[in-house]
Amino acid sequence: MKPTSGFALSSLKILYMQRATFSIKGNFVDIPRKSIYAASVNVENGIIKSVEPLEDQVTNYILPGFTDSHVHIESSMIIPSEFARLAVVHGTVSTISDPHEIANVCGMQGVEYMINNGRKVPFKFNFGAPSCVPATSFETAGAALDSNDVKALLEKEEILYLSEMMNFPGVLHKDAEVMKKIAAAHALNKPVDGHAPGLRGEQARQYINAGISTDHECFTAEEALEKLQYGMKILIREGSAAKNFDALAGLLNDYPDHVMFCSDDKHPDSLAEGHINQLCARAVAKGIDVYNVLKAACINPVVHYKSKVGLLRAGDPADFIVIKDLECFDVLQTYINGQLVADNGVSLITGVDEKVINNFNCSNVVKESLAVRWNNKDQIEVIEALDGQLITNRLNVKPMVADEFIVSDIDNDILKMVVINRYSNATPAKAFIKNFGFKKGAVASTVAHDSHNIIAVGVDDESIAKAVNLVIAEQGGVSCVNGADEMVIGLPVAGLMSHKDGYAVAAAYTKIDQMAKGLGSPLSAPFMTLSFMALLVIPHLKLSDQGLFDGDRFCFV
Repeated sequence: MKPTSGFALSSLKILYMQRATFSIKGNFVDIPRKSIYAASVNVENGIIKSVEPLEDQVTNYILPGFTDSHVHIESSMIIPSEFARLAVVHGTVSTISDPHEIANVCGMQGVEYMINNGRKVPFKFNFGAPSCVPATSFETAGAALDSNDVKALLEKEEILYLSEMMNFPGVLHKDAEVMKKIAAAHALNKPVDGHAPGLRGEQARQYINAGISTDHECFTAEEALEKLQYGMKILIREGSAAKNFDALAGLLNDYPDHVMFCSDDKHPDSLAEGHINQLCARAVAKGIDVYNVLKAACINPVVHYKSKVGLLRAGDPADFIVIKDLECFDVLQTYINGQLVADNGVSLITGVDEKVINNFNCSNVVKESLAVRWNNKDQIEVIEALDGQLITNRLNVKPMVADEFIVSDIDNDILKMVVINRYSNATPAKAFIKNFGFKKGAVASTVAHDSHNIIAVGVDDESIAKAVNLVIAEQGGVSCVNGADEMVIGLPVAGLMSHKDGYAVAAAYTKIDQMAKGLGSPLSAPFMTLSFMALLVIPHLKLSDQGLFDGDRFCFV
């Protein structure tokens, strides 16, 4: 059979999947040399045998597949095999995946679960060794990984790097366990990812000089530029909650070799809509040089993490995509190791019948346990959630008091929030939060970074208790309550993920997201925002299962 001109026809897809040798014609995008020319990409046994220039008139474009340079697969609420099914449709062929979330719940077993499930599909998951499990000593997690555990993980071939070092105070103060983890990565010539939101000046320099190579937490260009000048690489993050693309995209103009794209945390509905391809389209629309954009999307992550992902060169694995144009980045086909895995918006990856692992041991709550007795103070400290950001503000406000108890002040949007230990029965931690905007009902979730206890926000204790008990009944999940109306999505894999069809989970999540917004929330992603309100390593004020926490002074309020 002759190679087809332009885009390989859909009717040939099964034959291409089965043939050891085939060719694809199109406009070949040579990113390092900044050139585009008509060519035939010739594949043999999953490897690019040659790239031959053509005189033919061709349409469409051939370029390396996209890599998400930092993502927690768990935040998609689907297991790796299902994540792959959704991601390949958008041209993603690989991820740099931090299994930190499941490690906080299930420890080493959780990391192994992610690796083993990821092996079952044609997709290139590149996992890291979680560096901070638990993230802090001020919360209850389901597991702990010490420096010996981290070293054992780093010695595995599948583990490419040390995951985000969130304990930047430990780095600055040269904590013995922290430094052992970093040293273990360096000894194996594996990079160390950073996590240092707002760290500037001499402290930033010291943190980077400890051998930490990336940061995905910059939310201003000034912070990112300073870290670039100290030798760090910057990951431009655009996830379902944290959105830093607009602030940082301009870095691509001057630092094209030191910038990458990532999502960090992406819910299933937004993954179904698009992935790194969307960031490419937005960057080009801003007037950024397309080759600089594609370096960030395709080349830089592969080079930095030394991953076994092809870069469209002779001798490389045949990991590439066919797209309509270099403006919208609509993906027509995705190939991984020469296998056609997505065709015209349809995933060709078969679902996996996977087992469930979990760590969940708490009883139903009663509304009386959520009451907050007034201590006669004129003001209370309140968390202010910020749409599109992981950081929060600290407010001091006059409490709403009824019968000697502090209650939600709906008119002023000061609502009760609770965090409940899911690993053993304990007294709920309670606080108040602004900007969720609910006029009725409550939401709850066991996706609560980083220890993944139960977190809930609502207008009254009855609604909050009902929402919490819905997720307890499922041994993990997300729920929404509006009077007699209620909805829950069960996440039985570590209370973080479903092992069911990813598109079905995405559709269910779209429905519950709309229900939560129907309670009155103006937030673009209420559940994702909720999940970060217990993330103590991000300033300024958060709530763990042990109490209200000051992220600046790193102590309880």
